[in-house]
Amino acid sequence: MLDNKRVLAVIAARGGSKGLPGKNLAEAGGKPVIAWSIESAKQSRYIDRLILSSDDSDIIGVAESWGCEAPFVRPKELAGDTARIEDALIHALDALDEEYDYLVLLQATSPLRAAEDIDSCLELCRTTGAPACVSVTRPEKSPYWMYRIGEDGRMQRLLEDGAEHSRRQDLPAIYAVNGAVYVAEVPWFRDYRGFVGAETRAHVMPAERSVDIDERRDLLLLRALLGET
Repeated sequence: MLDNKRVLAVIAARGGSKGLPGKNLAEAGGKPVIAWSIESAKQSRYIDRLILSSDDSDIIGVAESWGCEAPFVRPKELAGDTARIEDALIHALDALDEEYDYLVLLQATSPLRAAEDIDSCLELCRTTGAPACVSVTRPEKSPYWMYRIGEDGRMQRLLEDGAEHSRRQDLPAIYAVNGAVYVAEVPWFRDYRGFVGAETRAHVMPAERSVDIDERRDLLLLRALLGET
């Protein structure tokens, strides 16, 4: 609970994955990837209830064995490749009998986020009065050094106003949403159907905690960061 406001956390983990099948249940650090998110949520000072939104019976079974509640099965139409996570979250809110003031989305594929990252996002909403907060990180490569390739094969700068910058330390600070923590006031989220708006605040996370498991190389990186060979 945050200032007498109830906080619901939803771990989102659908079964279908073309990039890395079974990624939510892959082993890393001696436990399934999804278990890392369950543990960080349980260590949060503010989360009142933690639930899973999944369409996959295996994921549901493993999540429950690690102490995560699974009060429903996500409908198939909300779990396909084209389905929006926001619609799945609205379904989760509507499926529960209790009302909540804050919604926290934790994607199972961001295993290295810490409880402190979750709590910092909630605290930023409290201290700033913002309706939402998301976690971000500095990307490895700046978009000021990125290019499009034209139909004739010629390189075209993605951001022309960065043409004068030649050194990394001279480039403007750029951040990317890392997918680890999303927080929003429930009424605002229901109305906006998203997390990133003009009033959204950012919680900056280091690159080493911002691993997002999408492909096999991401899983290998996670295992390397955990000291596995």
